[in-house]
Amino acid sequence: MRQSHAAFAAPDSASIPLHVVGSEGLTAWLDTQPERVRTWLEAVGFAAKTGQTVCVPDAAGGLALAVFGLGDAQARVRGRMALGAARGKLPRGIYHLASGFEDDELPEQLLGWLLAGYRFDRFRHRTGGDADIPALKAPPRAEARRIEVLAAAEWLTRDLINTPASQMGPEELETSVLALADEFDAQVSVTYGDDLLHENLPLIHAVGRASDRIPRLLDLRWGHEGPRITLVGKGVCFDTGGLNIKPGASMGLMKKDMGGAATVIGLAMMIMALDWKVRLRVLIPAVENSISGSAMRPGDILTARNGLTVEVNNTDAEGRLVLADALALADEENPDALICMATLTGAARVALGPDLPPFYTDDEDLALALSDGAMVEADPLWRLPFHAPYEPLIEPGIADLDNAPSGGMAGSITAALFLRRFVQKTRRFAHFDIYGWQPSAMPGRPKGGQGQGARAVLWALPEVLGPDIENRE
Repeated sequence: MRQSHAAFAAPDSASIPLHVVGSEGLTAWLDTQPERVRTWLEAVGFAAKTGQTVCVPDAAGGLALAVFGLGDAQARVRGRMALGAARGKLPRGIYHLASGFEDDELPEQLLGWLLAGYRFDRFRHRTGGDADIPALKAPPRAEARRIEVLAAAEWLTRDLINTPASQMGPEELETSVLALADEFDAQVSVTYGDDLLHENLPLIHAVGRASDRIPRLLDLRWGHEGPRITLVGKGVCFDTGGLNIKPGASMGLMKKDMGGAATVIGLAMMIMALDWKVRLRVLIPAVENSISGSAMRPGDILTARNGLTVEVNNTDAEGRLVLADALALADEENPDALICMATLTGAARVALGPDLPPFYTDDEDLALALSDGAMVEADPLWRLPFHAPYEPLIEPGIADLDNAPSGGMAGSITAALFLRRFVQKTRRFAHFDIYGWQPSAMPGRPKGGQGQGARAVLWALPEVLGPDIENRE
């Protein structure tokens, strides 16, 4: 928990009451308040509209309490983490929730508060500090430690994605994994450059060989008992598109093409910080897809780790190539759960937009658990199918597989089908086609890098692997 404002205030801190009120409950709540509070709120026109925030003074001119509006029921259905909006509107100080949320609503709202404190200020000369950001005491009935872990892990994911590619290449991504391993006493092995060929990881090598930033596979292991969980994250630290070069407008956000890696790093942090009884493995192919004389070419045929041949019909469909080798390696151990995260296709965004990533799995229990976890953890997901009739689209005839089927239809599904060809043993496999970016600021989610799906996975895994893996107090 590196950032102090990603944590709650000390329980014994003096604090200011914060009341959270929906518009339909405003009259009943006002009836419980002293006349001076009612008079003040009437004078300033407080109607509990969404995001409306009012500070009520005491007789000495200090701050007696604050009130935050939730709006009506329809507004609450449309949004999430509403309390996060309050953090940016309240003056500095320490607050406690005096009213407003049921127990089952607290985790989402408290997490929203902590996530709203995120700032990516590495490249700015700050004029303020942590003291300028209001703090909150967690209610005694809340799982404060778990919420703090989730917030800190999401902060790490956001930091990794937001960092420009000039400061976040394969080497720097490795440094981040090594730092996390050091914090939690995990072990990391790394395969570099031409050693990728010697270790039978040819697709990772083919994608990364054109860059002077050496490609590598990061392999973290943690834990000695319990089910095997393997996380695979796409770590393309910048994607020019290769010889099928992207237009400038499409290249502008490509520092986030390692968002899958950043998300599984955050998820791994959650699992280790919560001290789960599992054997965790994290595999990250870390490369830069660049242009040079040694770049892979359209029409090249590559042989993957598992022996399948792939015709490269678009060098900009490189993410599925590096993931193929990593998934084949992961599948050799036949883990109890295999999770793949990647900023993989624009087709997923066309279908579902930036806020609703699709996931794919053949395991019905895992699918149900992920859908439930998405709701419980306010971490939206939507299941799309491994649609078997589309299998011929990824079979070019000249090779076993085509990395970029022509026609452009069902692009997210065909990419998922491609990846599934490299997972033959593992029964519980899920692939997430995430965006990894928040296009405009929302409560708890400032514009910029964004983890997606990690909290839903964290909730789902004990449902399918057994509750004993959680080490809850």
